[in-house]
Amino acid sequence: MKIFNVEQIRAMDAYTIAHEPIASIDLMERASQAFVRWFCNQYVNTRPIAVFCGKGNNGGDGLAIARILSACGYDVQVFVVEYTLNATDDFRQNYSRLGNHLTPRRIHSENDLPQLGSKVVCIDALLGSGLSRPAEGLLSMVIQYLNALPNRLVSVDIASGLYTDQPNGPADVIVKPRYTVTFQLPKLAFLLPQNAEYVGEWHVVDIGLSTRYMADTGTPYYFTDKFEAEKRIKPRQKFSHKGTFGHAVIIAGSFGKMGAAVLSGKACLRSGVGLLTMHVPACGYEITQISVPEAMATVDETEKYISKIPDLSSATAIGIGPGLGQETATGKMLEKVLEQIKVPLIIDADALNILATNRHLLYKLPENTILTPHPKEFQRLAGESSNEYERLEKAQAFAAKYKIVICLKGANTAVILPNGEVHFNSTGNPGMATGGTGDVLTGIITSLLAQKYAPADAAILGVYQHGLAGDRAAEARGQTALIASDVVEHLGW
Repeated sequence: MKIFNVEQIRAMDAYTIAHEPIASIDLMERASQAFVRWFCNQYVNTRPIAVFCGKGNNGGDGLAIARILSACGYDVQVFVVEYTLNATDDFRQNYSRLGNHLTPRRIHSENDLPQLGSKVVCIDALLGSGLSRPAEGLLSMVIQYLNALPNRLVSVDIASGLYTDQPNGPADVIVKPRYTVTFQLPKLAFLLPQNAEYVGEWHVVDIGLSTRYMADTGTPYYFTDKFEAEKRIKPRQKFSHKGTFGHAVIIAGSFGKMGAAVLSGKACLRSGVGLLTMHVPACGYEITQISVPEAMATVDETEKYISKIPDLSSATAIGIGPGLGQETATGKMLEKVLEQIKVPLIIDADALNILATNRHLLYKLPENTILTPHPKEFQRLAGESSNEYERLEKAQAFAAKYKIVICLKGANTAVILPNGEVHFNSTGNPGMATGGTGDVLTGIITSLLAQKYAPADAAILGVYQHGLAGDRAAEARGQTALIASDVVEHLGW
């Protein structure tokens, strides 16, 4: 699923109008009907509705939504905010379609704001995705009024005051909806943590925009849903054997951190690798053999940390980092791995921190190496960012500079490819915000690399399956009870 910027969204509307062909007002009607279908599945018609409209096309959507909901038996009030003398043509047409059935109330000042009962569901149709400046004056006042209400609030297409694809200022006034019902495709703003309170739970409704335009128009931003993820899965053949599915080597663990190595190893096996060797410090030998009996173990000569590279001659992929520690000898071992490796590689956790403090190693990263930093680890690698948009741009530049793949972990983990593409993930839940889940991801991606998935596919599919297993685990255990081992136990596709 592609994610378009503001100009592309406008162009997609215009292309649909010209090539379907369909009148603009009829496309607005189609969008409003799609919104209402979602809304009626969410709220029964015994709930009273208050629709707050601006005078642009988002407000036109709001007027149409109010009319359709009223025809469906909802008790609807409409409020039009008089912040400008000019209204769009589609707004005017939808206003006239209300006829005598609904009479909007005008909001000219604070005195016109209604007193609403707590059961009223408010619909925000003040400002749309084409916003280019902060909400001010009367609009700002109405937004603050809506945010202060205890009522459920649903935004049409995008929360009023929120920019679609650029950061808002710290003083900007933005609607804080419970739900956002957006048209056709998600917006970039929905996927970045700084906007969470201005998005709520978002849903996409299909309004029949041109599939030809969407297919032919390029963008660096994508959203990985179930369909996109499953396209990447390689089917298993009947006469396959363990050698068919590769030999992964995971270099992980140190004294007190062997759990990270175990989690990574178990996840690697659950993700379909044929053979797994775990290279661990001497203190981790018995732990590994008992906890991960399906894996082979090689033991470093050092007791509490890893100082030497293992035999990598039979490896088809290598994962390094979970629980590794940051001893000087461990850093030198990592450097030798980078110099000698001839198979795909994923780097996580302490190995990332070694890269950050030994920056010359970045230039030794083999092409298409996968890094899986959380935000703080990425900050150590690439420097501070003033907001998530800037951090995303830094990640794109970082991936291009070193020709690597970055999995920037978070609620919608972003997989950033060397060509600048960003693939946001759709799975996962807050229950996964617990120690060890990153080690699980490392194991999954190492397994896929060993099975000869291309690095981009291994990263995108691995992140998706990691989140999907977390969702299954949360359904079984509840989010607050979730631990990393639960994610491992719910892997499989």
